[in-house]
Amino acid sequence: MGKKYWLLTTEHLKDRLWFKDEDDFKVGMNYVAVLSATRPARILSFVLMSNHVHFILESTQEDAKNFINEFKTIYSKYFRRKYLSKELLRENKIDIKEVSTFDEGLERAIAYVQMNSVAANICLHPSGYPWGTGDCYFNNSPATGTFVGDLTGRAVSRMIHSKISLPSNYLVSEKGYIHPSSYVSIDLVELVFKTPKRMAFFLNNSSKAKRNEDLPSIPSFRDQTIALGLSELCLSIYGKKFITELNPEQTSEILKQLRYRFSADPNQLARVTGISYENISKLLDRC
Repeated sequence: MGKKYWLLTTEHLKDRLWFKDEDDFKVGMNYVAVLSATRPARILSFVLMSNHVHFILESTQEDAKNFINEFKTIYSKYFRRKYLSKELLRENKIDIKEVSTFDEGLERAIAYVQMNSVAANICLHPSGYPWGTGDCYFNNSPATGTFVGDLTGRAVSRMIHSKISLPSNYLVSEKGYIHPSSYVSIDLVELVFKTPKRMAFFLNNSSKAKRNEDLPSIPSFRDQTIALGLSELCLSIYGKKFITELNPEQTSEILKQLRYRFSADPNQLARVTGISYENISKLLDRC
């Protein structure tokens, strides 16, 4: 079977986070770079969100499946080591759809992936979101940093959490991860869209953009910001480090504080705390 284009989406975790802090995101970004150098799949676009990821790949269907499964496997191992938690992503389902090259299907798919961060009210434009390919295309200000070839092998291995050798021309961004411009097929994507103006049209008219227009205009905080606030509240109010150490009455108060301070809805609170949506709703209603 020849190579085709595929949109890969992991199921949104409702009561857990893939990435709890900035270091987790950096590890995720570096694992994408590792797979770009070791897997026979061409990456066109991707985004790492708090509780799910999206990729658009050019490959065979089998190679696309292997790519996302390997990403889940290596990131899950890192997550278990860091948080001493049970298996994170084994049951996390994957949706793989073939992307048509007719009727502007590829353009719409890429725009859908790019606009995830905007739809989540994290930024006004994909270029403002660092955990993906948001700033890769039609960018007159190329990324800066240090080439892998200028670093010691030990330094690179420590950064990417892997012993594989990356190409020496891969660029380590100032944030401490391999910048996607090192390995993403930027030329192909720009050829597909033809002009920055045409890409902007698809971004502004994607289904993610439409959904964002329907959202109420309220302050929006990243899951990681609320997770940090959760730890601080538990410690300052009850002298406990984790919400799991609190009784139901205390947990209810913490959840209400988070909702008030961060305008967080039950879905976001469930992701951040690991408490089911149903129990979150009951605890918020608790007098």
